[in-house]
Amino acid sequence: MEGVQQKYRPRTMRSLAIVKTGRGSSSACSPVLTIERLQMAQDSYHVPVLESEIVELLASQSAGVVIDATLGGAGHAAALLSVAPHLRILGIDRDPDARDASATRLAPYEGRVRIVDATFGQLRDVVAENSDFIGLEPVVGVLMDLGVSSHQLDDAARGFSFRADAPLDMRMDPSHGETAAQYLSHVDLHEFVRVLRDNGESRFAGSIAKSVLERQPQTTFELVEAVERAVPMAARRRGHVATRVFQALRIVVNAEEDQLAQGLDAALDILSAGGVLVVISYHSGEDRVVKATLREAETGGCHCPPELGCVCGAVPRVAVFKASARLATPAEIALNPRARSARLRVARKLS
Repeated sequence: MEGVQQKYRPRTMRSLAIVKTGRGSSSACSPVLTIERLQMAQDSYHVPVLESEIVELLASQSAGVVIDATLGGAGHAAALLSVAPHLRILGIDRDPDARDASATRLAPYEGRVRIVDATFGQLRDVVAENSDFIGLEPVVGVLMDLGVSSHQLDDAARGFSFRADAPLDMRMDPSHGETAAQYLSHVDLHEFVRVLRDNGESRFAGSIAKSVLERQPQTTFELVEAVERAVPMAARRRGHVATRVFQALRIVVNAEEDQLAQGLDAALDILSAGGVLVVISYHSGEDRVVKATLREAETGGCHCPPELGCVCGAVPRVAVFKASARLATPAEIALNPRARSARLRVARKLS
C-alpha cells in the first residue's frame, strides 16, 4: 500500500506508519452532522461500540495526538479522523489481523496516523519510541476499548468463541505466548478456580475447574463439553453455559488484568493537562479496575475519613465526568447486540 511503511524498533516492537507530509484530507461537513451519519456504520472487521459518543468526546479536544490503545479495525479512529482534522492518531494493537485491517482503512489519512505492534500495557514505551511522530504536540486523548473484537469472535480459527469448533488458542497475538490449551495443561486446580471466580463463575467454579482439568480440552467444543458436564441443566443461567469460562481463559492467556492496570496508569501520566481518558469495558471485573483507578486519581489517593475532610494534602489528578458509567442506547443495542454490556467511563486530566 502506498504511503504505508514497516518500521522495526527496539525490543522487536514493529510499527506500521502511514506517513507522508501533510495532514491528509478531512471532512468539510459539520462534526455533529457527520457523527450522526457515522453512528453504527457497518465495518467488515468490527462494529465500533458507542461510536458517536467517543467521537464527540475526542473531536472536541484541542489540536494534538490521540492514542487509540486498542485500535482493532480502526472504526473509532476512522470516524474521529474524518471529523477532526486537527487531530492525529497513534494506534496500538497486538493482533496482526487488526493492524492489517486498520492500515487499509486508515490509508486515506496519510500523515495523520501511525500503527504500532504493541499492547496497551506498553504504552510508555510506545510513546517514547514514537516521539518522532508525536513531536511537540500534546497527547490530548487516550482511548481504550477493552475486550475482544467482533472479528476475533467471528474468526473460528482463533478459538475465542464456542460457536464453532477450533483449536483452543485465544491469543490476541497468535505468534506469541502460550495457548489456552497449553495454559490448562499446567495450571493448578486452586488457581484455575480463582480465575473462574474472579470472572463471575462463582457457584460452579470448583466443579467446572475439576472437569476441565481432568479432560484437558484441545478444542473449543471439547471445552464446552467439559463445562456442560459440570453444570446441571436446571442450574444453567440465561446465555451459554460456557460464556464466563471462555472469558476467563481469554483474560488470563492474554494477561489482560495486568495490561489494563499498566495501561491505565501510563495513560494518566502521558496525557497532557486537559486531555481525556476514555475507557469502554465489557465485564464487571474490567469495570471495577477502571472505576477504582479513576477514583484513586480523582481523590489524589486521599483516604482521610470523610467526616474530617482531607488533611493529607492529596492532589487530585483527574476530574471524572460522572459517577456512573455511560451505556449504549437501546437503538444501538438493537443494531449491535454486543454493545449491551459496554460501560463507558471518562476522566479529564487536571493541570
